[in-house]
Amino acid sequence: MIHDFTKCKNIYIICGHTDMRKGIDGLATLIQDSFELDPYSEAIFLFCGRRKDRYKCLYFDGDGFAMLYKRLDNGKLQWPRNENEVRRLTQQQLRWLLEGLAIHQPKAIQKSKKGVF
Repeated sequence: MIHDFTKCKNIYIICGHTDMRKGIDGLATLIQDSFELDPYSEAIFLFCGRRKDRYKCLYFDGDGFAMLYKRLDNGKLQWPRNENEVRRLTQQQLRWLLEGLAIHQPKAIQKSKKGVF
């Protein structure tokens, strides 16, 4: 089982709201049918409900699916609203999201591109 999510290469956020009554099979079907992604790949898939105070994380660890469900006691997530969209996140964006920040921080120092000297 993955306990250190920093080792996971792919992090996907399912934008908009998801029916939080769905279990592992329902979420895996949503990943496969609606977004044409492989739920068995080395990836974390994140889902959020309408109230934005809870989220689910689904991943396959090699011998089965695991699902993390978290409900925030105080505050809300700044979850992207665009329905029918999936985005790939960086580890930094995942940390921002789960800390209650937006996944795009315009004032953050961005990685630089190689320049010509």
